Amino acid sequence: MTTDTWVNETLYPAWGQRFLVRRELARVQSAFQDIMVFDSASHGRVMLLDGVVQITEADEFVYQEMLTHVPLLAHGAARRVLIIGAGDGGVLRRVLMHAGVEQAVMVEIDGEVIRLAREHLPNIGGDAWDDARAQVIVGDGIDYVRTAPDASVDVIIVDSTDPIGVGEVLFTDAFYANAARVLADGGLVVNQCGVPFMQADELRDTSARRARFFPHVGAYVAAVPTYVGGFMTLGFAAKQAGLAALTVETITARARAAGVLGRTEYWTPQVQHAAFQLPPYIARQLP
Repeated sequence: MTTDTWVNETLYPAWGQRFLVRRELARVQSAFQDIMVFDSASHGRVMLLDGVVQITEADEFVYQEMLTHVPLLAHGAARRVLIIGAGDGGVLRRVLMHAGVEQAVMVEIDGEVIRLAREHLPNIGGDAWDDARAQVIVGDGIDYVRTAPDASVDVIIVDSTDPIGVGEVLFTDAFYANAARVLADGGLVVNQCGVPFMQADELRDTSARRARFFPHVGAYVAAVPTYVGGFMTLGFAAKQAGLAALTVETITARARAAGVLGRTEYWTPQVQHAAFQLPPYIARQLP
């Protein structure tokens, strides 16, 4: 349906952004949320959940690459990866770029997100859906982590909404306690912690909660144009030290061995190294 109308996204009580809609492609009320997909005049195809932009074709590579390549290369030898959320398939596709990954399990609570992404955003997931190493589960990531065996995963990547609605349970003590249990030695979990210029409490509170269960907690940044307000933070909690101190040379060697080097649009070894150099207004939110 061609509309040439505007979609307004209210991000904070007194601030937001809007997109010119060329054509509405889908509007579905799932069991969990309102889902809208449309062709925009500026960012290609866009998916909103409950009125909040989740992904755009124009800049998805920034968020997806940094959410995926940084933790996998920081770990250095990840074979088993658990993805919670990320129903558009972009994280799954990038996890499977890593030659050493033997299994990638993706657990998305809303099957409608997967269906609509595969239908209307096919380039984001690409052929990851059919990769023999991928297992896609429509289900509750909280339940999956609660029942997963001890030390059965190397890296957990959480691609969720902010800690409200469907995504709220992914920021709880219970989730991080189980994440620590299912992660093997040297494992780590990473998830988005908002835009600290406007959501400092999200990074601060989530980091403090993770620190109860992991010895090493920190964050790194990515500049995602759609997630307005400056740097977005991606928080990590790890069983091993030194993830933020890897040299460019080490990251480069790992990326080359993984088959990732030269296949990205935002991530580079230099960007990964620099992403951990936090401005003071962000660094002071960490424990």
